[in-house]
Amino acid sequence: METIRVWKLNHSNLFVDCESGISQELNEFFSFYVPGYKFMPAFRNRVWDGKIRLYSRSTNELPAGLFYHLSEFCKKRGYILSPQSSAYGDPNERIRISPSDLGLFCDSLNLPFALRTYQFECIGEAITRKRAILLSPTGSGKSLIIYALLRWYLETYEGKILIIVPTTSLVEQMYSDFAQYGYDVETNVHRIYSGKDKATEKRVIVSTWQSVHRLQQQWFQQFGCVFGDECHGFKSKSLMTIMNKCSEAEFRFGTTGTLDGAQTHELVLQGLFGKIYRVTTTKALQDNDTLAKLSIKRIVLDYAEKVRKEFGPRAYQDEIDYIVGHEKRNNFIKNLAIDMKGNTLVLYNYVEKHGKPLFNSIRDKADSSRKVFFVSGDTQTSDREAIRGIVENQKDAIVVASLGTFSTGINIKELHNIIFASPSKSQIRVLQSIGRGLRKSSDGTITQLYDITDDLSWQSRQNFCLLHSYERLKMYKKEQFDHKTYKVKL
Repeated sequence: METIRVWKLNHSNLFVDCESGISQELNEFFSFYVPGYKFMPAFRNRVWDGKIRLYSRSTNELPAGLFYHLSEFCKKRGYILSPQSSAYGDPNERIRISPSDLGLFCDSLNLPFALRTYQFECIGEAITRKRAILLSPTGSGKSLIIYALLRWYLETYEGKILIIVPTTSLVEQMYSDFAQYGYDVETNVHRIYSGKDKATEKRVIVSTWQSVHRLQQQWFQQFGCVFGDECHGFKSKSLMTIMNKCSEAEFRFGTTGTLDGAQTHELVLQGLFGKIYRVTTTKALQDNDTLAKLSIKRIVLDYAEKVRKEFGPRAYQDEIDYIVGHEKRNNFIKNLAIDMKGNTLVLYNYVEKHGKPLFNSIRDKADSSRKVFFVSGDTQTSDREAIRGIVENQKDAIVVASLGTFSTGINIKELHNIIFASPSKSQIRVLQSIGRGLRKSSDGTITQLYDITDDLSWQSRQNFCLLHSYERLKMYKKEQFDHKTYKVKL
């Protein structure tokens, strides 16, 4: 029986020692087609076969987080896997911490509220594994889990901690959350974005990935622990580069509420962080009254027969341009937003041709006493935070925000209605956007989501936006969200 020897080259990569035939098998086992590869120029120009390869035959290296999958490979093929120790330890080393010791540690944090059972179990599991993707929905307290883990690391080890987030707003939100938990953030936490100093003596650094991804590897060597908040965005090359530069980071935790279901994406993330651990589910948190109940109303805009007949087959972008510029459609969204009771979030995708016109029309028609805000990528971080703070103290505000700024991670506690003004089939973007409305409001009302769908079909021809709405419907069914469909003549 063949033996495969494996050891850590560093905390980012494994070295797999095997004979050439097995190396070829590993190459095939860890190779996957990238979703949509057939439409990519490199594939069409025949300079790339459309696959991503996580195992390198030339160097025999494999991302360290895929040790579990290597073990599964060996079991299926009948090979013996022989983990070897190196200067970086054993590839599958575990830390044993008893529930009583973990309980004493958590008590020592003097948190302003008690940890929930699933949070306590997640913290213990993460410490044991040393690396993992913590899959937990919006509103489940991911920042509190991060805080407990970083406090445990600071008390146990001497290295620094890097927390990577996708936006400047999330840098400030993480900083604010830690302060809320009772941490002395001014003394212990350094924030990096928009040209802020990269050097600090503080042991905890919260940064956007854009601010540090071009730094030399030496800068990343100071970190013994790395968190990737909203790690579903870590499939990009820049973010993968960051994680590979953190070669001395023994502890690696990615947190996210959503993964896109693509095998390639999930294995890339597991290679960077480790095996997926499902903390809890949205349905479970709704059932135990931790998250707000959600009611989804699918509004199918039924265009006139003549319009649908003459619309004809069009390229995707041409269809989107037609829809976002459609006067009657935008009037419907405007009236819907204004008629809503409670704080309302209107999410759009295109700033100039959709977001700004929507905002102007809503602001002009809304009652003068009603606050209406506009948020795009150009909105300063401090202004976004101010808007978020203002809305949480309002009962009838409207925020017209781009998907890129308010779909991921932004925490608005008093949000009653969400309107999807722009079509999307991205599972991550849709579920993250829904997550903005799942935090329980003070009045305990059910969150209403209005999913705007455009039916421009004719006979057997179905338009892109209608097809994308079917993909969203599948997500709603999978997540067991309450949903109903309504047709509205446009």
